[in-house]
Amino acid sequence: MKTNEIPGRLSAMRKFMEEKNLDAFIIPSTDAHLSEYPPMFWESRKWISGFTGSAGTAVVTKEKAGVWTDSRYFLQAAEELNGTGFDLFRMGQADTPDMTSWIIEQAGKGSTVGIDGLVYAASEAKTLKEKLEAKGIGLETSFDPFTEIRADRPEIPKNKAFTLPVEIAGESVASKIKRIITGLKKVEADGILLVTLDAVAWTFNIRGNDVEYNPVAVAYGFVSEKETLLFIDPEKLTDEIINAYQTEGVTIAGYDDVFEYVSNLPEKSAVCVTGNKINYKLLQTISASCRIVDIPSPVDMMKSVKNETELKGFRNAMVKDGVALVKFYMWLEKAIPTGEVTEVTVEEKLREYRSQQELFVGESFGTIAGYAGNGAIIHYHASPETCLQVKPEGLLLIDSGGQYKDGTTDITRTVAVGKLTKQMKHDYTNVLKGHISLATAVYPEGTRGSQLDILARKALWENNLTYWHGTGHGIGHFLNVHEGPQSIRLEENPTLLKPGMVTSNEPGLYRANQYGIRIENLIVTQEQKKTEEFGTFYNFETITLCPIDTKPITRKLLTKKEIKWVNRYHKMVYSKLKDHLSNEEKGWLKRKTKPL
Repeated sequence: MKTNEIPGRLSAMRKFMEEKNLDAFIIPSTDAHLSEYPPMFWESRKWISGFTGSAGTAVVTKEKAGVWTDSRYFLQAAEELNGTGFDLFRMGQADTPDMTSWIIEQAGKGSTVGIDGLVYAASEAKTLKEKLEAKGIGLETSFDPFTEIRADRPEIPKNKAFTLPVEIAGESVASKIKRIITGLKKVEADGILLVTLDAVAWTFNIRGNDVEYNPVAVAYGFVSEKETLLFIDPEKLTDEIINAYQTEGVTIAGYDDVFEYVSNLPEKSAVCVTGNKINYKLLQTISASCRIVDIPSPVDMMKSVKNETELKGFRNAMVKDGVALVKFYMWLEKAIPTGEVTEVTVEEKLREYRSQQELFVGESFGTIAGYAGNGAIIHYHASPETCLQVKPEGLLLIDSGGQYKDGTTDITRTVAVGKLTKQMKHDYTNVLKGHISLATAVYPEGTRGSQLDILARKALWENNLTYWHGTGHGIGHFLNVHEGPQSIRLEENPTLLKPGMVTSNEPGLYRANQYGIRIENLIVTQEQKKTEEFGTFYNFETITLCPIDTKPITRKLLTKKEIKWVNRYHKMVYSKLKDHLSNEEKGWLKRKTKPL
């Protein structure tokens, strides 16, 4: 995207606002389903501002424009917004004004702020409305300026969807519906409205390619004892799929029919929704006679606890991913001294080796290959015009993942590509200590991720170091690589960790313009021991299979226990991958996993 196009788009936006008597307009990053990665039809914030990160909100007023984003994107956003007419507001920094306060100050009493209620989370729209009205400012929620000002706007995707057989999903749609209805009775709700694409995908065992990286199809769902509907463009489904759904008790309705359906729900129905996972327009459409049960989605909780078939799929995917990564890192080692490796070729080679594996569908997110200072940009994405050549010195951070039909992977390794400084080694070892500390945690039933987060940071904090992102996010089964409701981060999250949940373990450290370090494996919560007196205890099983680079380790900083963990992990990696490798690959892996 050329930044010189942005001022023209900004002018068109202001002209639209003038016609509609709006003093400010807010453009979030989401779509009608509150997705992290929206289909291109809804990539309005990216289009209007030129900032391409996955998280951020743009605001346009008569005189000014700004983008609010978090620390993962500070460096990227500063670069991309330069010369666009949009200012960067760094969220979480002491001198950064709160977005709503800034809008109130810019717009002033008696003004009107606009949003598109279809792409705004209901809970956020309600809070915004209250804050604005308290200052005498109105909120108008029915405008979508991009239907008018964006001439080249893509269509809502019409790609064919497909269904997952029970052999991969581990549970039929009929069985899931039955479980959801049981869950609804517990919260005294008659039906649940499914808005997020991963919740719809899981419930109906449906997958698609409407969104980059996430194998989802654009659709809504409604589940109740009386009837279950899937709201989707019927062109996306084959007759065979439609017939199969009928036998499982699912009615197919048109995608936009959801609005009419919820406006005609039986009087006094209790409808289960999640305020931050339903768009404001849809919530407003529900008949006023209905009772809204606004709670964390019971479907999200069911989805996060993987069944045995799903866990088996994850483990299979890890073996395939591990094989691809062995081939990749062998290539990397040979290629760097020749001067042929750039951050972009890293991405291309990873894709090539993964695509050779069985059931590979695509990447689970855009590869982050950050060499030297680019490694410090947490969500960096290399482009052919600006990418660095990887030289035989320093550190290279590679965060990547694959979507396989039987599982999703997400792995980060930081590798020494040449000579390292003492500081690099110390930093790397402290990140590794945090990774091991979380990987070996034992904790009682009823523990939240926020209670474990300190384990990953302790070694860094003791050296006056830290990182500003979460330590762990949930992972979907051949679904979204970022999945709730559980997380491991400093911020409080009431979700308890439960056996079967798959979460990432990814502490890091970033020195601006120097290098970045992150070590990430996926971990599964499992039962460790039941005690009579103190209840049940859990621990984690690490399922990612790829050597951790031992070259940057300062051995004296590791305890005997930590060294034992590295050796045991490497022994597992070798034993699970060796039968899938050639003799040369096996020899390479043997060297990479030799005991410390």
